[in-house]
Amino acid sequence: MLQISNLSKSYGSRTLLEGVTLQMGPGERLGLVGRNGHGKSTLIKMILGEENYDQGHLTFPKNYQVGHLAQHINFTMPTVLAEAALGLKEEERDHLYKVEAILFGLGFTKEDLSKSPNSFSGGYQIRINLTKVLVADPDLLLLDEPTNYLDIISIRWLGRFLRQWKGELIIISHDRDFMDSVTTHTAMIHRTKIKKIPGNTQKIFEQIAVEEEVYEKTRVNEDKKRKDIEDFVNRFRAQANKATLVQSRIKLLEKMPSRDELADIQSLGLTFPYQPIAAKQILELSEISFGYEGMTQKLIENFSLSVKNGEKIAIIGKNGKGKSTLLNLMSGVLTPLKGEVRPHVNLAIGHFGQTNIARLNSKITVEEEISSANTDLSKTHVRSICGSMMFTQDDALKKISVLSGGEKSRVLLGKILAKNSNILFLDEPTNHLDMDSIAALVESLKEFAGAVVIVTHSEMILRELPTKFVVFQADGPKIFEGSYEEFLSKVGWSEEINDETETSESQPLLSRKEMAHRKAQLVKERSRLLNPLKMKCEKLEKEIITLEALIEENNHKIIDFASSGKKEAIAELSIQSKKAKDSVEKLFQELEVAMNEMQKIQEKFDIEIKEME
Repeated sequence: MLQISNLSKSYGSRTLLEGVTLQMGPGERLGLVGRNGHGKSTLIKMILGEENYDQGHLTFPKNYQVGHLAQHINFTMPTVLAEAALGLKEEERDHLYKVEAILFGLGFTKEDLSKSPNSFSGGYQIRINLTKVLVADPDLLLLDEPTNYLDIISIRWLGRFLRQWKGELIIISHDRDFMDSVTTHTAMIHRTKIKKIPGNTQKIFEQIAVEEEVYEKTRVNEDKKRKDIEDFVNRFRAQANKATLVQSRIKLLEKMPSRDELADIQSLGLTFPYQPIAAKQILELSEISFGYEGMTQKLIENFSLSVKNGEKIAIIGKNGKGKSTLLNLMSGVLTPLKGEVRPHVNLAIGHFGQTNIARLNSKITVEEEISSANTDLSKTHVRSICGSMMFTQDDALKKISVLSGGEKSRVLLGKILAKNSNILFLDEPTNHLDMDSIAALVESLKEFAGAVVIVTHSEMILRELPTKFVVFQADGPKIFEGSYEEFLSKVGWSEEINDETETSESQPLLSRKEMAHRKAQLVKERSRLLNPLKMKCEKLEKEIITLEALIEENNHKIIDFASSGKKEAIAELSIQSKKAKDSVEKLFQELEVAMNEMQKIQEKFDIEIKEME
């Protein structure tokens, strides 16, 4: 198993990791999270030996094999099957069925297996590399953003595959739902340290938020207490009859710990400005058809759709089926071969597309690029948008050419914020964004008063945002109105249905309706068990806050009474405070027990619900 001890890494004056310690247990599947640029990929590179560390230790057991998803392309075999089979262990060279099963799961067809790997797009070439590392069956599997080049069907398949992984796994992914569905533990790189816990991303984010809140409250209270003691010392330093009290306060000051204020961590600040539009229906597609030159079959044929003001629509399906094409037809980037796209006369479009990112001017600065979207904006307003996109001060003066993929995505989002819109067309806007930024984006889209049409493979977004879907399956795009859960239970993905029919007959499967019913029962039972515990925790927290306020009030009174020599009052207040502190300690113990019980229940039901998916 992997063991990391006191590992540190700096680049110049910037410390990325400091005193990091991490140990993997047998069979652990670890999700590695943290803000972009905080060291996740650097840690993976150090584990692989591709990056040196400044100090510390990184060790593996003897003959421990580490496999990772390579992003560089270097194919040497004539066919996809032969290239992917290079990943097989020497004693399994003839086990091609393992290779085929993974290639099919990742979206390749039987006909694709005999084609040259160099004939495929970059995304599919990365899938070939992913197949090679999966069939190698290493002791530790390292996956850095494996879902970036996968469609929703392949992502769901990969999730099922990794849940059965018997070795150790470390995965970095911006797709929170995917990560939580796969992992047993989560580790977060935060403020140059790393914290690991059993459980999912929500749990570690909440735990770190609580720890930082407690730290800040403690720091503020200690600073206040220090100031009160300093005031006391300064007030009575010259009085001989208070010399003993003054000296005891000075000694107390010397023993008090000093805590630094936590530095702010930049967060994405998104509020899409809305352009009011007096219409219920703002865009209509009427019997449109489209196909690219040389295609034997059109991607879209005789398709109609109406978009209402404020509606949230997701376009979903496998790659190459026409999702981005439909979005570009709706936004006016493409013109249908047949049919009509009728936008409302006052339609104001905000468009995020991968081609838009490619068209950013590499020679100008972030500030200039955002300003180009709306030349009427003042420099102050533009700088404000830059700041909300996490380009503060000199970062706003960076040239586009030096930005990372995630930074370019934020620039494009900033350009949308520079002008009012009543409909947003978004093509995979979460690519290259970290989890915090994705969460901020989703919340802002929920709050946006206009319509949203989004292409995404993120099931988290599909569950939270849209209420209408355009679904690309084998027979073209179809409209489904309802939630994503309803789509899965009533329609589902045809490719997965086909997979289910090929499973062993000795394992009778529940119908989708029965699965949905069982899942609903689990959710209901989880709430029944958790709600009383949540109420208990809230009650305990209120009691703790009340007692802590009493202790603080008594401390102020004791300092005031000390100046007037009221020893009896001081003694009585000290007794009260001692009892209150004892009560707080007991309440914290009760709170910890209740929270641990909640965690066990949550984890138990999370596992059962995962198995229903």
